[in-house]
Amino acid sequence: MRRRELLTLLGSAAAWPLAARAQQKYRVGVLALEGADSAYVASFRSVLREELRKSDYAEGQNLELDFKSAEGRTDQLPRLASELAAAKVNVIIALLTPSAHAAQQVTRDIPIVFNAGDAVRSGLVASLARPGGNMTGVSVITSELHGKCVELFHDMLPSALRIGALINAVDISSKAILDQIQQAGQIAGVEIAPVIPVGSPSDVDAAFATMKQQGADAVVVQGSLGAKLLAELALKHRLAAATAFRPFAEAGGLMSYSVSFAEAFRTTALFVVKILKGAKPADLPVEQPTTFDLVINLKTAKVLGIAVPPTLLARADEVIE
Repeated sequence: MRRRELLTLLGSAAAWPLAARAQQKYRVGVLALEGADSAYVASFRSVLREELRKSDYAEGQNLELDFKSAEGRTDQLPRLASELAAAKVNVIIALLTPSAHAAQQVTRDIPIVFNAGDAVRSGLVASLARPGGNMTGVSVITSELHGKCVELFHDMLPSALRIGALINAVDISSKAILDQIQQAGQIAGVEIAPVIPVGSPSDVDAAFATMKQQGADAVVVQGSLGAKLLAELALKHRLAAATAFRPFAEAGGLMSYSVSFAEAFRTTALFVVKILKGAKPADLPVEQPTTFDLVINLKTAKVLGIAVPPTLLARADEVIE
């Protein structure tokens, strides 16, 4: 064989693995509790596509994204998670703790990347440094952030001596979150009452009515209960409400204190890229966001007749007017 022919053959052989990778199709499933048209899911979808595109994973070419939304109904998550597992996606992305738990229950083989709260405390991973199993991702200190909402209410409404807590009865994180809310109440010298667990969106209207009847001056809402409906009902019952979920304030809730979604979403997407390139979840330490955002909806404050102290407005990362 001539030298030129040999070099051509060797060059072609070297190109085979690259060609094989280019032809391989990847399928990524996304399991979301929030509605498919929510700002939260839309923002995540945008960041995910951008980060995947940077690493040469493009929809319509070598990538398919399969979004499953429970539209705020936690009871739908197990079915949707099962559908993603049956479709044999390469990775499942789980947004919020209930979604992560639903995915955890249906597969121990497919890699799962979560963006959820208190990953160790809620049983998603053994430890942050050594997650083990098929799960890794972004862990948010959700319980502490809900406790921070009590502190912020104390700064905004010094006369508020009774703060209610609306808890997601089907979220395993609810106990830790309530513990932090109650601890924050003790420090601030306010009573945390009433405490009302709800199991579905249909229970929320009655829960807010009870809060009002029992004299709650404000209420901390567990973030995994959602955003738009909760914000609308809080305003309907003229209750000052806050949570650790930014879309709540954006949808008309009074206030939110949460991680920076831009940072958390980008980190989540980068985990997916690493796994598609061959990394195993067990070998990827869970990461925690380091940037937090205080959002105050001044329009809602005015409707509720609340004069937000200038010192608190100065601390806000965003004021919605």
